Amino acid sequence: MRRYELTDAQWRQIEPLLPPRQGRGRPYRDHRTMLHAWFWILNSGSPWRDLPERFGPWKTAYNRFNRWRQVGLIDRLLQALPIRLDAAGHIDGDLWCVDGSSVRAHGSAVGGGKKGGTQEPADHALGRSRGGWGTTIHVVADGQGTPLTVGITPGQAHESTAVTATLQAVRIPQPRGHPRCRPACVTGDKGYDIPRIRRWLRHRGIGAVIPEKSKPHGRGPGRPPRFDAPTYRRRNVIERCIGWLKHARRIATRYEKTAVNFSAMLKLVMIQHYFKTHLRDTT
Repeated sequence: MRRYELTDAQWRQIEPLLPPRQGRGRPYRDHRTMLHAWFWILNSGSPWRDLPERFGPWKTAYNRFNRWRQVGLIDRLLQALPIRLDAAGHIDGDLWCVDGSSVRAHGSAVGGGKKGGTQEPADHALGRSRGGWGTTIHVVADGQGTPLTVGITPGQAHESTAVTATLQAVRIPQPRGHPRCRPACVTGDKGYDIPRIRRWLRHRGIGAVIPEKSKPHGRGPGRPPRFDAPTYRRRNVIERCIGWLKHARRIATRYEKTAVNFSAMLKLVMIQHYFKTHLRDTT
């Protein structure tokens, strides 16, 4: 087995989730080869044209990546795997952590045009911040450092602007009843010490473990918010999670022109994280 590739036991866990072979005529590249090709591109950061010959034509891998992204198959894979993690007790429902990180954009990421379709934002989630031209990724992880969802905004956007939308994107189906979409408490750094965020969490019965700024803005008189220091110390798991996600060179630097393709790469690295941490060689 080569680097970045799934073992036979791991492949057996994901194979039933994939569509059957379609089309006739030209030699068909199986789904496993294509998935390994995407993992190679994701981790190496190389251009699609530099894909090794063992994966077949680079255009085949690129086209299937786009097709699976358009029909939502990558999203369905990302939704199915956390169900298994949750059933095995690998997802912490008590504590979720939020944080953001800047990703510099490569020169090849400029000039996306209208290639992303109706879901593509006009700015392609690219903007100029103090760190340069790039994108901000917003991550929600559980108390064990398992990524639950990732969102993106232009580089100049503050981390707090997307926290509510990113938290609302987490939906873990349960055997009975509604999907799990909220934890007991959420922890974040001082950048999230904003009254509207605290009100949003309180309205949904979620505890806010957020340290208070030295000069809070927009807070009225009264008792200061409660702060649980022991729980806040567990927030380091999301720092390690983001660092792990950025081990993939196509995440550490953005090469994709469109926001939808960069989001798909983020979803692929989350799938890879699930296999490397919890879905190993067990069936």
